[in-house]
Amino acid sequence: MPVIKFFRPARPHRPLGLGDLFVLLFVSVLIYAGVRLAFRAPAYVQGPTISLSPAALPWYAFLSTVRMLAAYVLSLSFSLFYGYRAARSRYAEIVFLPILDVLQSVPILSFLPVAVLALTAFLPERVGVELAAIFLIFTSQAWNLTFAWYQSLITVPAELREASAIFRLRSYLRFRFLELPFAAIHLIWNSMMSWAGGWFFLMASEMFTVGTRDYRLPGLGSYLQEAAYLGDTRALAWGLVTLIALIVLLDQLVWRPLLAWAERFKLEMVESEGKTSSWFYQLLKGSYLWAALWRRVLGPLDQRLLSWALRKSAGPEKESKKHARWGSYALIGVLGGALVLGGVWAARFLFSLPASAWIPIAEGAGATALRVALALFLSALWTIPVGLLVGLNPRAASWIQPVVQIAASIPATALFPVLVMGLVHLPGGLNLAAVLLMLTGSQWYILFNAIAGARAIPQDLKYTARLMGLSPWQRWRILYLPALFPYLVTGAITASGGAWNASIVAEYVTFGGRTLYTVGLGAIIAQATEEGNYPLLFAATLTMIFIVVVINRFLWRRLYRVAEERFKLE
Repeated sequence: MPVIKFFRPARPHRPLGLGDLFVLLFVSVLIYAGVRLAFRAPAYVQGPTISLSPAALPWYAFLSTVRMLAAYVLSLSFSLFYGYRAARSRYAEIVFLPILDVLQSVPILSFLPVAVLALTAFLPERVGVELAAIFLIFTSQAWNLTFAWYQSLITVPAELREASAIFRLRSYLRFRFLELPFAAIHLIWNSMMSWAGGWFFLMASEMFTVGTRDYRLPGLGSYLQEAAYLGDTRALAWGLVTLIALIVLLDQLVWRPLLAWAERFKLEMVESEGKTSSWFYQLLKGSYLWAALWRRVLGPLDQRLLSWALRKSAGPEKESKKHARWGSYALIGVLGGALVLGGVWAARFLFSLPASAWIPIAEGAGATALRVALALFLSALWTIPVGLLVGLNPRAASWIQPVVQIAASIPATALFPVLVMGLVHLPGGLNLAAVLLMLTGSQWYILFNAIAGARAIPQDLKYTARLMGLSPWQRWRILYLPALFPYLVTGAITASGGAWNASIVAEYVTFGGRTLYTVGLGAIIAQATEEGNYPLLFAATLTMIFIVVVINRFLWRRLYRVAEERFKLE
């Protein structure tokens, strides 16, 4: 069994290059275009009244769940396509991974005003706000799923890939019978994490105002935000009870049945001692209506897909060819010219910011980076042991898992103002509170990935460790940490992005008419958003993107290579 040795990738690590600069320029131009469109948004918008009556909660919960579901479907579809292309083609990986690094690093809450104002500039007001809310939730879910899917694909054991080649499993057949089953457990746990992350940003997407523009949406997030802002603890309690009830319902009717179903895909030669159980899954298995639906609708559809895939795989697998080369060159030339022109305009807009404004941006970036590092360290201290306990002990998982889901799904932004008022008079004050909120935006990514990694450890390896008489520390060093390593890298890279995003609400707090802030890049972004200072918002957002991209490339991408080459279960 392998022992962890850090920073020894089998292939040379590719540094930042022209491709990364191209992607950064493209995203900068895209944000600049959104900012320019934002100037065309209506000067005054009157939002709906958010009722704090408990009777409004069922309807608000339904609206929020529909937005979350729409964003999740988009996120999963995007992740399956994007991660598959990045993992299957080295050339696609060279292009796709830098793009993913940049997209994952874009601070969601600083991009929200740009997205909302840009969409409402050329769409009906309510339609634009709804699409912007779904887009924001999508950006809080998609990157985590994409990294999880990509990590699973690059760590499929070589012998399984060889077996799929021998059986001529190509495209859909390989996806259906090898890659998706291998990644099932990891995808389900990260889906739970992505859904929980969606709740975290739901409040921001449903309760958004810029100056005299009120873009609020009726929903559970806006209910909690309104209750927190007014200091109505009774309404806040009702909202949290509704949210917890909704989380438990989803756990029992969706996530736990999926986990019980995914147990069949564990890569092991000996059956596990304990399996995830689900009363609803057992109920569905014995349902006559479900059996009839499968026999008459789903089963025939599945057979048609399999027949089509078998016919397609009968001939030799064709490599993609280059067609219409000159047309492609012309298109690239047009897009490149537009990108250069947009880059020049974006640079002019950026340079309109006084030089003195860059000093607090640099100071804030350093302060936020220290808080992010501390939040990740504190997260890893408790999430790795707890994740291993939940993953290896089904009895513990049966009651810890729902508690973890509830804790991860409760939007910390609803309770954070109350927490700040309690901590502001202590030594460290808002700095301590900011780190705590960053923990809520980062720790769950590491925890859910640690649980997924522990659940995927084959039972035969556990038996081997027992037969060898390994001590607890030796099991950690020789078995558990190497097996968890790829999952922890995925958790860490998404947790880092989550912590940077959380800094925007952690370093600048408004509660009961009072505004408190500390030195940090997140506070600068939040303040620029509230004041409508678009040049400052643009500069601070690009600074955060650049920092996160550099960290991803020089740390997390390097560790991904280590996981891909040294820690496959094969």
